[in-house]
Amino acid sequence: MAIKSYRIPLYIRVNRLYLRFGIRTLFNILGRVKVAGLENVPSRGPYVIAMNHISIFDPPLVVCFWPRQPEVIGAADVFEKKGQGTLLSLYGVVPVHRGDYDRVLLDKIQAILQQGRPLVIAPEGGRSHEPAMKRAMPGVGYIIEHAQVPVVPVGLVGTTDDFWQRARRGEKPQLEMRIGQPIVFPPITQKGAQRREARQVNADLVMRHIAGLLPEQYHGVYVGQAIQPSSI
Repeated sequence: MAIKSYRIPLYIRVNRLYLRFGIRTLFNILGRVKVAGLENVPSRGPYVIAMNHISIFDPPLVVCFWPRQPEVIGAADVFEKKGQGTLLSLYGVVPVHRGDYDRVLLDKIQAILQQGRPLVIAPEGGRSHEPAMKRAMPGVGYIIEHAQVPVVPVGLVGTTDDFWQRARRGEKPQLEMRIGQPIVFPPITQKGAQRREARQVNADLVMRHIAGLLPEQYHGVYVGQAIQPSSI
């Protein structure tokens, strides 16, 4: 049965106020945060925020410095980890089982976007643990096809696994969130295998736009394919 609406419980809305402020403050204490391209963020309406995913620091950085309060989908197995799982539950992150087809999840994503909310996803499907990007999973292509909303590419720089260790040494690492211009995709009209291929093409196109926001050493499998933004 399709999900008709998406409601955020009051306690989750309250949690988010404290979490966004607290984690944003912590990032500013431990590092030097730079956000570029805020003028590219839609002022209203639904859209997908697609980011490269290096470490556990990526989602909180995007969530806490984004102008609007976004919804987030995250790997279900992370909910089982002490500390990380607690934060995800407190914020109200929507769990996703990687590699599984989940009709309920897809319906929930549709409901989120239909209510005009932004949604954060990591097209790679998980952390790379290194700056170089992995190839996008087809899931983002499926979301693009069915939701028909703009995708805002986000390139994150400096959020490597050693951020916490460097910060504890007093290095104040530089963290950057580079926001690109929204991408609008035409409807997919192909059928069968061609339809699946078109979804992957769209997923790869998102990653190529993200690559254009990042230093070359971050491009990974998309080296030589980056689409440079007109401005950020």
